[in-house]
Amino acid sequence: MMLVLTLFMGRALQLQAFDSQAYAAKAAAQMTHTVPLAPQRGTIQDRFGTVMADTVPAVKIIADPSMIERNGADKRRDLTERERAIGAAAPGAIAAVLAKHLGGKPDDYLPQLTAKGKDGESLQYEVVEDQVETSVWNEINKELRQGGKAGEYKASYWYGLYKEDHPKRIYPSGSVGGNLVGVVRSDGTALTGLEKSLNDGLTGTPGVETYESSVYGRIPLGTDVLTPAVDGFDYQLTIDAALQQSAESALAKGAISSASATGTAIVMNVKTGEVLANANLPSYDPNEISKVAAKNSMLNRSVEAIYEPGSVQKVLTLAALADKGLVKADTRVEVPPKLASGGGYIRDSTPHGVAHMTARGVMAKSSNIGTTMLARRMDKATLVDYLKSFGLGQKTGLELPGEGAGILPKADMADYTRDQIAFGQGLSTTPIQEAAAVAGIVNDGVYNPPTMLKQATAADGEAVQLPTRTARRVISKEASVEVRDMMEAVITLSPKDRAIPGYRTIGKSGTAERADGKGGYSGYTASFITAAPADNPQILVYVVLDEPLKGHQGSQIALPVAQEIMKLALPRYGVLPDPTPAPDNPLEYEP
Repeated sequence: MMLVLTLFMGRALQLQAFDSQAYAAKAAAQMTHTVPLAPQRGTIQDRFGTVMADTVPAVKIIADPSMIERNGADKRRDLTERERAIGAAAPGAIAAVLAKHLGGKPDDYLPQLTAKGKDGESLQYEVVEDQVETSVWNEINKELRQGGKAGEYKASYWYGLYKEDHPKRIYPSGSVGGNLVGVVRSDGTALTGLEKSLNDGLTGTPGVETYESSVYGRIPLGTDVLTPAVDGFDYQLTIDAALQQSAESALAKGAISSASATGTAIVMNVKTGEVLANANLPSYDPNEISKVAAKNSMLNRSVEAIYEPGSVQKVLTLAALADKGLVKADTRVEVPPKLASGGGYIRDSTPHGVAHMTARGVMAKSSNIGTTMLARRMDKATLVDYLKSFGLGQKTGLELPGEGAGILPKADMADYTRDQIAFGQGLSTTPIQEAAAVAGIVNDGVYNPPTMLKQATAADGEAVQLPTRTARRVISKEASVEVRDMMEAVITLSPKDRAIPGYRTIGKSGTAERADGKGGYSGYTASFITAAPADNPQILVYVVLDEPLKGHQGSQIALPVAQEIMKLALPRYGVLPDPTPAPDNPLEYEP
């Protein structure tokens, strides 16, 4: 007895004197619980405050099959006959409540409510449904609290379901702007669009709460440390949701009438570089991401589609020549029926004999031969430098993921490559590159980097500093005037089809063969770019239709779409009509 007593006293001495701190720390750790606090994801709004992406309260419904089978009875004791009857009825009763509020049949929910592990024991954590609106969960919980019959017995409460907060991302505008806003999966992963590119700012900073508890709940005077979560930034876009919807509608109509595979429409504020609309086809509704059939439906083609721009590129070529003093709108050029280049010949889309055109006529009639002859006046290195200054061969920095840089030949390119890029073949761009380049050229020669962000606000209401975008001069004001003169001739060449009543506009069509990736060409890309008013452009619209089957000329299928959008944009942004008639300047000359 003395020996046993000595051993007990020694063990007590060890625990209380020598190992007391270690055991106290272990006990404290077992009593300490840490709960992460999720921040609220920021909103995305259009320029007028229309919410395009928001987060609403929602929950994840969790089942505890081990509790359900005993309907909450203490696991440390045997069940009474009444408790066994209620426990046996619990899965079916709970399944009926779930089916009533979540849809489906009760049998659909039984696998989660009765799930067992490999050892045959009931599990303790099974997800029943994710991102259920809080109001729906409240109704489910209310009905569970009312209990129900279990044979000859009555349960006062159906136990075994609980919830975890899991906010839901919603998109009130639906498919309007779907490709640019993007989408966030239920697990919080940002997949596409601005949701992805602005994810760091939108997400915010998680918080944490640490507290002490026992089997009976929190210890009233125990440790309780709270580090609150910091909600994400709210972003306001330059996008006009109403104009966006109109642009998408016009683009869809044009794509259907021309049987085009894909399409893009960009509306920009020429003076600021702000993107007012960015329409894409195909598109999708972020609220129904599971229904998106094709991956390319989620692309934003304005930054991800690489293509040869065709004759819209002539605006850039003639702008470079005008700035260098090599060309004016009235510059004369004798255009032959064909022009030798690289072992072949360059021809115009409409056959002709020897034509005597002004540079204005070359632009208006979209002469590949005339443009090439004028481009040969400039050395290749200088031409490449101009194209780089216009933003080609590099990303614009628009706030969308996946932007392409395009392909711009180097200064040591072959002569025939220089001839090709003069009229929009042999190089590749993105729609946003081409739109921003032309906007800079017609804006008295001042290039504004395109942007979709107007402002950002932190959770405390303070403004968030956005990246600075610096305007730059790419051509002189005088050269810009010459280019606008040439572009207005594109409209006056056929005013009945191309003019907008009450306004003087400028424009350029584009029709390019599509590179097939195998060294050849297959199909077409049709486009049209327009800006207004002609003497001081405020709004620019660029429309691209890819792989059309009914027609392929940009002036035939893309121009009507651009016109429709421009007719809506001009009065919406306070651009007053101009009664001054467009000038009737010469397109040709007498030799």
